[in-house]
Amino acid sequence: MKKKKIVIALGHDALGTTLPEQKEATKRTAKAVADFIREDYQVVITHSNGPQVGMIHTAMNEFCRLYPEYTATPMSVCSAMSQGYIGYDLQNAIRAELLNRGIYKTVSTILTQVVVDPYDEAFYKPSKIIGRVMTEEEAEAEEKKGNHVTKVADGYRRIVAAPKPVDIVEMDAIRALTDADQIVVACGGGGIPVLSQDNNLKGASAVIEKDLAAGKLAELLEADMLVILTSVDNVCLDYGTENERPLNSMTVAEAKKYMEQGQFGEGDMQPKIQAAIDFIGDSAIRSVLITKLHVDGSQVTPGMGTMITK
Repeated sequence: MKKKKIVIALGHDALGTTLPEQKEATKRTAKAVADFIREDYQVVITHSNGPQVGMIHTAMNEFCRLYPEYTATPMSVCSAMSQGYIGYDLQNAIRAELLNRGIYKTVSTILTQVVVDPYDEAFYKPSKIIGRVMTEEEAEAEEKKGNHVTKVADGYRRIVAAPKPVDIVEMDAIRALTDADQIVVACGGGGIPVLSQDNNLKGASAVIEKDLAAGKLAELLEADMLVILTSVDNVCLDYGTENERPLNSMTVAEAKKYMEQGQFGEGDMQPKIQAAIDFIGDSAIRSVLITKLHVDGSQVTPGMGTMITK
């Protein structure tokens, strides 16, 4: 019998912020991932990288400031670095958890490049804040380089575009490893954003919304299910108000209606709902579960969270 394919998208709570936090958080996360593997799913994992890529970008910029003879590190390279070191902790934690359960499967991290459209309107309206706080003089220097900055409470910070994912360069490798019943960590942090220029790929000064990348990954993998593990138990209507209502289930049509009503935060729940809509499309088989990854590593079970179907 053909195994079901599942893509698991891990949010910030699954990884922590600092290096020691990440080491411990991935051990707990591995328990939840191993539960799905024990149920005999073919599993592909993707994850956020917000604090991590910000730390790397800040550290590399500070290094260049202290040592001007070194060139600045592009955002695409910072993204690749974050994929590597998050994947390192994740794959080792999952491997150890599986071996503790008597399961041997190879776990591999793929440095994943995600193609974006150079004409995506996001490039004309950069919105994602990254990097360290700068002085006005430093901000002006950044703008002279062609970068965008914005004023924040204690100074200035750089902002970059958040274009939509169009294609995944390493998709064939991800698919081959999954078909071989191996566990794959891919598209970390939304993937490394690249522009396709003839036979060359050029890193883009951007970040990709990791939930949209997870949806694209699940779509191209032809997965049966996308699981988005986040910081809340359920998708809610009127979130944060006295009329807050958790949803146990939702159709794609309902999800679109609620989005039009402005029910979901643009930088929080809305990308998750959009990823669900894009992934499910017209399929009567595909489904999306949005739920909380509990810090004790307890199992994600049927009935938890919000299930979205056609």
